[in-house]
Amino acid sequence: MAKTAPKTALVLSAGGMFGAYQAGAWKVLAEHFEPDMVVGASIGAINGWAIASRCDPDDLIERWRNLEPLSRHNRQAAQSLVRQVHSDYKPRIEYGAVLTDTLRLRPRLFRGPDLTWQHLAASAAVLGLYPQYRIDGRLYSDGGLLSALPLWAAVEMGAERIIAINALPVMPSVLIRKLVGAIRAVSRFKPEIPTEFIQIAPSESLGSAKDMLYWNRENADRWIRVAQAVSPASQALDHRQPSMEPASPAETGFRSTYRTIRPSSLESRTQ
Repeated sequence: MAKTAPKTALVLSAGGMFGAYQAGAWKVLAEHFEPDMVVGASIGAINGWAIASRCDPDDLIERWRNLEPLSRHNRQAAQSLVRQVHSDYKPRIEYGAVLTDTLRLRPRLFRGPDLTWQHLAASAAVLGLYPQYRIDGRLYSDGGLLSALPLWAAVEMGAERIIAINALPVMPSVLIRKLVGAIRAVSRFKPEIPTEFIQIAPSESLGSAKDMLYWNRENADRWIRVAQAVSPASQALDHRQPSMEPASPAETGFRSTYRTIRPSSLESRTQ
């Protein structure tokens, strides 16, 4: 009997406006592999919805370059943009979005192409900034609250190989780190980390807390360029040989890294 190829998942992290980095990285990766499934949390769930629909990577980048309504806090505009992405695309491969059950402080994986725009909006609903959403009688909010990079969800979906784009390797401020850390301590959710996975991530925080929460075209363009600096190493995907070397620094001074991550070296990478 022929051996079945292992299922590969693309996992997309939380990160707010840093999600532009994911769009840039995906444009490079899309030339080298096609995932069997996509799973995301928070902004990663929204980007993931488009990617699972096999959208043109340039279309996703163009969306990120034109989000002027999100340059300030605007709940109505944010909801409208989520609804637009949901209506414009329809997943053609397995898709999963992680939401946080607000009262239970537990993450929940929702799967399938028939999720509503409310699932996507809830996954990106940062506590205190955006409204939470009631789904099936439960109140849900930001899917990245308890684990910014939902590797556990990909494992639950049956992935045997994981490639992750992590736009939030570290929280952008000490205050946010302490607040999120306290919430996670109360939750006691301890996600199962796969034995090994490939992660693409910036070598440092992409910007400030304000940068993460409010769109700016200059930032979006810069983060897209930073992500595309992963190009030399991404070619290793063609041969299923993960590179251990960092890609070339982008002109901004940041570096996108492409490496195999193991639990012992994970540390803050899933903060």
